[in-house]
Amino acid sequence: MRLDQSRLKKYLGLRREFAGGDYINLNPIQRGGILSGEARKALVEFGDGYSICDWCPPKTPRLDLIKKPPIHDFMQDLAEFLGMDVVRVVTRCREAKFIVFHMLGKPRDYIVVDSLAHYSTYIAAEAAGLRVKEVPHSGYPEFKVNLEAYAEKIEEVKRETGKPPVAVLLTHVDSFYGNLNNASQVAKICHEYGVPFMLNTAYTSGVMPVNGKALNVDILVGSGHKSWASSAPTGILALKEDLSKKILLKSSIVGDWSGRSFPIKEIPLLGCTVMGAPIVTLMASFPFVVERVNRWDEEVKKARYLVEQLERIEGTRQLGVKPKQHTLIHFESKGFYDVSKKHKRRGFFLYDELKERRIVGIQPGRTKHFELNVYGLKWEQVKHVAESFLEIAKKYGLNVS
Repeated sequence: MRLDQSRLKKYLGLRREFAGGDYINLNPIQRGGILSGEARKALVEFGDGYSICDWCPPKTPRLDLIKKPPIHDFMQDLAEFLGMDVVRVVTRCREAKFIVFHMLGKPRDYIVVDSLAHYSTYIAAEAAGLRVKEVPHSGYPEFKVNLEAYAEKIEEVKRETGKPPVAVLLTHVDSFYGNLNNASQVAKICHEYGVPFMLNTAYTSGVMPVNGKALNVDILVGSGHKSWASSAPTGILALKEDLSKKILLKSSIVGDWSGRSFPIKEIPLLGCTVMGAPIVTLMASFPFVVERVNRWDEEVKKARYLVEQLERIEGTRQLGVKPKQHTLIHFESKGFYDVSKKHKRRGFFLYDELKERRIVGIQPGRTKHFELNVYGLKWEQVKHVAESFLEIAKKYGLNVS
């Protein structure tokens, strides 16, 4: 079949509507992934396919062993920065979770997770053939995970199967309410039972200080494109030394006719993972990330300021634990929802009003509940966001205290 050129024109001149500095983007999954200046240059430089493989060592052909660009050094520096022993860069945080589940578990084994875990945690477990036990949360309005219940769930698995779960996962900060969980508390429980403890830092490592050793973490997974000023897809798998030997197994297969073997390759990574521009953006932004995590307290102040301002609006409240300890915020807004029921644009009115004020990232159509993230915004931008919400509320007759 020959495709007509007129049909292919839609793929030319692709542009992103809200790129650049004209708009304030509040999308919760994008604030921590905005590229540094160095990463933008690296993205163009290494954009071609297998661009980082120019100097792949022929005797040790593996991603983490490449020295030019300095990927080998980066893996070691990244491990030190995270307080872990061994690091691999994979395509996504969810891939890192799947690798761990697949290598530690067998079909029908259990893992224990918090009930606010990202959906990909469940899918990764399912793909590995595992079953899930959930640790409950407190429900409305705090949605606080009951960390003490991790022990109960481990015991429950032991009663049902005669053995503990193959791993326990805690979401450091959940994607729904932005609650920060005490990783050390869960780590202590896990180690009392001899169960490997995995911390999902998709919303924390890269934007705030996270040290796996200090938190007593066995496995740390993270998201480069979500929180490390990196382009997608990039994920981080960080391990303690003893677990790295179980998880990063080397290939032992031998071709029955050719005799070919690949002993340098790591089985769960299928040899290599991120072979182009994304890993270089992760590296190029690393000095920027190392510096920016030290400004975390200031970032949290911005989130608390925005909560304080928006809660002045009739019917608006922050859900999740208070005061905020993270920049991802979930708002309930009965006032804006009431407006939407009478507006000709229905729930899209709020999106339209914000866009007129050069603010995007709130999911179109949502008014009763919406999430946003102010990480990395300048104070004047945060104040513009607050003033815009207050202005919209007044425009539609909502009381503002």
